[in-house]
Amino acid sequence: MNSQSRSLTTSFKDKLENCLCPPGNGVFTVNTAKERKEQLHQAIFGQATDVDTLWKNTLNQLPEASNAVILGIASDCGGGILRGANWGPLFLRSTLIENYSELKAFDMGDVRVIPHLLADKYLNEATIANCRKALYQDENSNYCISPLSITEDVLHDFYAEFPEKGIFGIGGDHSISYPLTKAYLQAKKKQGKRAAIIHFDAHTDLLVERLGIDLCFGSWCTHILDDLHEHHHLIQVGIRSSGKPKSHWEDTFGVKQHWANEVKEQGVEKTIENIFAQLDGENIDELYVSFDIDAIDDSYASATGTPEPDGLMPEEAMAILKALAAKYPITGADMMEIAPFTDSSGRGNEARDKTLSVGAEISAFLLEEMAKN
Repeated sequence: MNSQSRSLTTSFKDKLENCLCPPGNGVFTVNTAKERKEQLHQAIFGQATDVDTLWKNTLNQLPEASNAVILGIASDCGGGILRGANWGPLFLRSTLIENYSELKAFDMGDVRVIPHLLADKYLNEATIANCRKALYQDENSNYCISPLSITEDVLHDFYAEFPEKGIFGIGGDHSISYPLTKAYLQAKKKQGKRAAIIHFDAHTDLLVERLGIDLCFGSWCTHILDDLHEHHHLIQVGIRSSGKPKSHWEDTFGVKQHWANEVKEQGVEKTIENIFAQLDGENIDELYVSFDIDAIDDSYASATGTPEPDGLMPEEAMAILKALAAKYPITGADMMEIAPFTDSSGRGNEARDKTLSVGAEISAFLLEEMAKN
């Protein structure tokens, strides 16, 4: 039975309606940015009132919708330098709608986020009960309450229902890529497919923990390695801010890296050639692209928590992505760490809009590729 001939199961639709919310509403606010939310809802639903009902009705379209499915996770609780990436899903969606109105993607909504929480495993039973009462009006509910936990739980069910579809996650800080990639990799293994992760970032994100917390923006890669068929199926591009040399990360964790200075010195074409050489013979069926906007040089992407100089130019990143997409299906992806209100350049809205423009260009390309599959 294909996706065109079936509807959502009752249990999965109930989970979506409880654990998610309309696009843009995942960032918890009272009146802040109310106008921006209303503008987004007007663009998506044609009105800014009764949005919850309209969004729930659109969920029925998921089975026959595009294979590229957007999910926003407006959480920056797993960050820790400059906060503000929780605004990324709202702002990036608006930019995509404005600049890429022809995109064929289905927007499933946002994960419901209690902004003080990260993952359920860090919480005691009393806190979990209180938060279930706040989110679901039922302290005995079985639903998860923290953004990482909700994301993983929802996506395990999503891939079970729709193995042919892929999630494009919009963050949020990079800890969110932990449940996004974990659910994706485990689903691909069940499907008998071998997937690799292409990770664009200024940082390795290969800590074991940070200040005692094992799941955060600086450690998520470490904790999904065993879900890959081989550790070297994690390929990192754009690295340049690290207290340890490349050899440390590759020798310790078995990953493959292409530092930003190498891309500059040897050129993009040689970098692409080297990435293909690493993938050749590995029987890779599909790719997941995780993109931290700080992989891009801070002259183009300063509205982020940890902007870094000497990074990739947007055209370099796009050239690598286009080459990969020409050879491998991209069936999952994310865009992380866009923090529209956070900018260290002093250029204000200009820097914000520039960061969003670059992020949207890359996101639109990834969504177009995912929609093909």
